[in-house]
Amino acid sequence: MRILILSDLHANLEALSAISESWDELWILGDLVNYGPDPVEVVDFARRHATRIVRGNHDHALGFGVDPACSAAFREMAAAMQSYTESLLDGERKAFLRNLPLVAECEADGKRFFLCHATPSDPLYRYLAAGAAEWSREATAVDADVILTGHTHIPFIDECAGKTIANPGSVGQPKHGEPRASYAVWEEGRVWLKSVPYEFAATAKKILSLPLDRGIARQLVRVLEQGAPG
Repeated sequence: MRILILSDLHANLEALSAISESWDELWILGDLVNYGPDPVEVVDFARRHATRIVRGNHDHALGFGVDPACSAAFREMAAAMQSYTESLLDGERKAFLRNLPLVAECEADGKRFFLCHATPSDPLYRYLAAGAAEWSREATAVDADVILTGHTHIPFIDECAGKTIANPGSVGQPKHGEPRASYAVWEEGRVWLKSVPYEFAATAKKILSLPLDRGIARQLVRVLEQGAPG
């Protein structure tokens, strides 16, 4: 079984299109939308191809019309792009985001998997970095061999409480300092972290052409290029 694992696509079609891996199943760990210029295309890709998807905080925000409760440095950008994204998504696509499950559990290759966007105890909002002491309690509470999580936009693989915790990083808004689409692949009983370059300039050009405050648009581009707004 070859499983392509994506998270935090954030409406970045160029980054998504750069991933050329084959797969038997496609699993997405949330945040299809916001920050990027192509939410319709990314949502439609997920609807056509994903085997399993869980809801991220930005999917939740667009589906229910609420605050995504992201970190302080990103709030202004998130609010501006949420307003733009809401204008593009029709009722059917918003309902799709709204109805995504918060978590998913399944088996593959004789392993039990638990999928969430943030953490098992707080699937939408909690940020836990690799190696955080709180992962021990999170892992112990889950009946699974492998926990797949996103939200931080930083890829990692860790072992905790006898379980593998893997974060594929972000496809559409990586925060490790360079514009590469990050993702993971499960194959032959283990998970592999991967990344590929994408047409960053094309995404940046689209963002700068949007009907946004120029300062916010430039911040969004800096995040794509450098992993932080300033």
